[in-house]
Amino acid sequence: MNGLAMYTENQGRTSDALVIEHAPLVKRIVYHMVTRLPATVAVDDLTQAGMIGLLEASRHYDPTQGASFETYAGIRIRGAILDEVRKNDWAPRSVYKKARTISEAVRQIENREGRDARDLEVAEELGVSIEEYNQMLQDASGQRLTSFDEVSGQDEALLLGASGDTSEPFDGVQNGHFRKALAEAIAGLPERERLVMALYYDEELNLREIGEVLGVTESRISQIHSQAILRLRARMTDWVSDS
Repeated sequence: MNGLAMYTENQGRTSDALVIEHAPLVKRIVYHMVTRLPATVAVDDLTQAGMIGLLEASRHYDPTQGASFETYAGIRIRGAILDEVRKNDWAPRSVYKKARTISEAVRQIENREGRDARDLEVAEELGVSIEEYNQMLQDASGQRLTSFDEVSGQDEALLLGASGDTSEPFDGVQNGHFRKALAEAIAGLPERERLVMALYYDEELNLREIGEVLGVTESRISQIHSQAILRLRARMTDWVSDS
């Protein structure tokens, strides 16, 4: 549908109507994102933030720019939820420290060996058992949503294609070189990690559903997902800050 047809279809629809129609989208996004946050995170708080994002989307959406409202609203909702997560910073500092420690170990091994770092190698580099390493991955899965969420198919270029409003939590992500580097880093992940990332971010399956697809536990999928994110962080050291 071209921009003029979309404008005609949506013209006259009130902001309230768009919010009511797309309210289920907020719930879907919240429950997709909350699986990687600490258990102390209140779903109601994230839902409220997502609804605010949806309301803002309904007020700023310009159908003549070509993107569907659902696409545009999804970006605004995720952005509002990310802001809420950052503002409250639910995860303890020890979680961030573990994530940085693992990323640094992965980076050192891969720079030294010139290939993917294996679980046992990372555990050895950290001076822990494989069981302790897996627990560290499980703990790290509760860290704040990383910058990967801000660029994995939800980049600012798409956002700005639907609205002229640039005051979004995606500032700086539009850099084409960054997106290219990230895409290459994702493509270079070990096969299982790449598959988990694709099922989670592209197909929007939750961790339990991915576990059923791959025939492993939800806990194991959480570990694989965390390792993929930390591997990406290690490989994107020049682009992504942990601050």
